[in-house]
Amino acid sequence: MSAWVLPDHIADVLPSEARHIEELRRELLDTARGYGCELVMPPLLEHLESLLTGTGEALGLQTFKLVDQLSGRMMGLRADTTPQVARIDAHLLNRQGVTRLCYCGPVLHTRPDRPHATREPLQFGAEIYGHAGLEADLEALLLALDCLKASRVGPITVDMADARIVRALLAGVAADAALLARVHAALAAKDASELSSLSRGFPAASREGLAALVGLYGGREVLAQARKALPDVAAVRDALAQLEWLASHVEDAQVTFDLADLRGYSYYSGMRFGIYTPGASDSLVRGGRYDEVGAVFGRNRPAVGFSLDVKELVTVAAKPALKAAIRAPWLDAGHAAAGAAAHAASSNAAHAASSNAAALRETVARLRGEGETVVCVLPGHESEVDEFHCDRELALDAGRWVVRAI
Repeated sequence: MSAWVLPDHIADVLPSEARHIEELRRELLDTARGYGCELVMPPLLEHLESLLTGTGEALGLQTFKLVDQLSGRMMGLRADTTPQVARIDAHLLNRQGVTRLCYCGPVLHTRPDRPHATREPLQFGAEIYGHAGLEADLEALLLALDCLKASRVGPITVDMADARIVRALLAGVAADAALLARVHAALAAKDASELSSLSRGFPAASREGLAALVGLYGGREVLAQARKALPDVAAVRDALAQLEWLASHVEDAQVTFDLADLRGYSYYSGMRFGIYTPGASDSLVRGGRYDEVGAVFGRNRPAVGFSLDVKELVTVAAKPALKAAIRAPWLDAGHAAAGAAAHAASSNAAHAASSNAAALRETVARLRGEGETVVCVLPGHESEVDEFHCDRELALDAGRWVVRAI
């Protein structure tokens, strides 16, 4: 095998795409900052017991593990940043009020989490801790939508569900963990026949509610259908009312519901959402309420948030036009002219050439300080492809360096 062949589902990011990813990263972080989110940078590597505390088996299987050469303890490369942010909120910040945090950094997966996905996503996310009300749910959802708008993604569909509905239907059911896992899988697959077989011994209300849940997906009419088909219990009523309230505040996006969607069932404690757009292989954004995330760190604070992979986002986001740049001669080009003039015994010409070179360097430094991209053409490479869309050039005009259109 060639030394330069990378592992499966691991890839280099080349200049054009890297530039777009970096622009998106800045857009996302600026958008989150506009909502009052503070940036945190958790480490890529942690002791395994800290990294996987309370996260469940699924994340453990996705985590690369290694031995720390200093301590001999097992370490893990993070597969998800949210547990780390919960640890920061619980132990390092330890605030009593609302805390808004955001992050953007690489995570590593032992296996791709969807077909053709990378095993090294660049995960961006935002979390709100300390408020249990719907206001925080809505803020997280609106921030996610604003992030996609800033990234020039569209059209957008928001699909919503609530983990409390299935939990209410299964409350009081005498079933072991293995059977419940099979019930969850049948619901997720919308396998009505399998679900009927698995729930044969359940109470009638639970059995009928689960059977109805399989067909409860579609537009806003689904909530009215759910109120008729599901048991009239407080948890179900509250979940449906809150989904309706949240959906009423979503603008410029289609809203759908899939009340049997159980992705992240063991993780989410309430409302959950996925955001979709044409061209993405699955949900582009995943988020919701996960109030239990900080419990293992000693602070069971209300929490809601979302995350996305910037590398996937770049595949569906409209590519912005390249920022126009300025082409300039090589900064020391005047030295060659000065040397030639000196050989010709013309001290005035040598002095003028040296002054022109100094003025060129000053002009280039000033333009770069003003935010311009100035590309100096190395000697012998004047005809190469323009990778920076240079629409202007620096030229010497009556002893002054001026910018003129190409």
